[in-house]
Amino acid sequence: MSLPAICLLEDDAIMGESLRDRFQMEGFQVDWFRRAGDAEQALRKNSYALLLSDIRLPDEPGDRLFHRCRTAADLRLPPVIFITGYGSIATAVQLLKAGAADYVVKPFDLDELVNKVEELTRTGGKEAAGTAESETGVLGISPAMRRVEQQLVRLAKADAGVLLVGESGVGKEFAARYFHQAGDASRPFVAVNCGALPESLLEAELFGHERGAFTGAQRSRRGVFEQAHGGVLFLDEIGDMPLSMQVRLLRAIQEKHITRLGSEQSIPLAFTLVSATHRDLRTLVAAGSFREDLYYRINTVQIRIPPLRERPEDVLWFARRILDARAQEDDAPRSLSPAAERALLKHDWPGNVRELEHCLRRALLLSDAPVLESEDLFDAVSEPSVGGDEEALADYLRAREREHIQQALARHGGQITATARSLGISRKNLWEKMRKLAIDSGRGSD
Repeated sequence: MSLPAICLLEDDAIMGESLRDRFQMEGFQVDWFRRAGDAEQALRKNSYALLLSDIRLPDEPGDRLFHRCRTAADLRLPPVIFITGYGSIATAVQLLKAGAADYVVKPFDLDELVNKVEELTRTGGKEAAGTAESETGVLGISPAMRRVEQQLVRLAKADAGVLLVGESGVGKEFAARYFHQAGDASRPFVAVNCGALPESLLEAELFGHERGAFTGAQRSRRGVFEQAHGGVLFLDEIGDMPLSMQVRLLRAIQEKHITRLGSEQSIPLAFTLVSATHRDLRTLVAAGSFREDLYYRINTVQIRIPPLRERPEDVLWFARRILDARAQEDDAPRSLSPAAERALLKHDWPGNVRELEHCLRRALLLSDAPVLESEDLFDAVSEPSVGGDEEALADYLRAREREHIQQALARHGGQITATARSLGISRKNLWEKMRKLAIDSGRGSD
């Protein structure tokens, strides 16, 4: 049985033919058009499950067609995925805000696009549109963060615990709050940073205490485990928890019972545990500073939040969200010049989203200009060299190629032969690209 029909709008003959053939192989019916006007006529006559459209077209831009069709009384616009190049990312972001389901950036992973289309045609675009339009909980617009969102939604519906790993500043707490919102948002959400509290206070913070349990305990107090009863408990930076406390933590997680300091009464609890760390817990286990049994207990499902440098699509998206939020506070709209956008994309962001936010807030404090320039974002010492448009594009394409190969290697467990076959290149060619792009397969030669 054939899958639903797709309206494909792509003027490039090679790409259009490739997309048509692939989706037909997957069982979809595909009507391929090269001009926006022809696609619009077909959308009025036929019922499509999805529109897959390039933004740059010979007769008119795809975004103009999208906005016209959205408001047409005699046309039901299906979920839309846009195909865009580097130079049109800003337009694609605006289209997401206007209700588009998703977008992909050339060169894109065709398998991932197929997965997106299959998901949207099953759900009718409701989940994707809800994610794109939501003002809270959205973690990013990059394919990597969309996958993280999908995983968190699935786990939240199953009420399964999760371990979030990633560098400092990538947004692990935002991911935990998204997990909470994706489940029953009326439940409590309680967060504690295990590395921010001294060891002498950590036990009382986690498990609570009775009046008189220690000097200064003038009244009884519930700990975060009790506060999270019936909801989600988020233990941030669990890798920094002292070894002496890990035993009690393991017992509380396993038995779902806690005992307050100064009490002998066991209190039964129900909670979903979300943990997070920027450290390599396996290395800590090997070094003896993190309990192996606790590691396996919290590591039932692990989700990696990728650093910002691996998802350049999110850089400008986050930047505009930060500027928009500040504009609502000050009633003074701000924007970024093309040079400023290139500077943001060139920076490695070792501090990730947190560093990006601090960078923009600093620029807003020091500049009154309605349009921020690159020199407003970075001082003379730290400002990245943005070069010309050609240099910026070359660097961006290099980063995308590197990411694409890394993803293929990950899917095939680092096996060079299988990865090369999936990419349609020889083993020698793949080895040369890996050497040029400084990619480690993580395995020996196969």
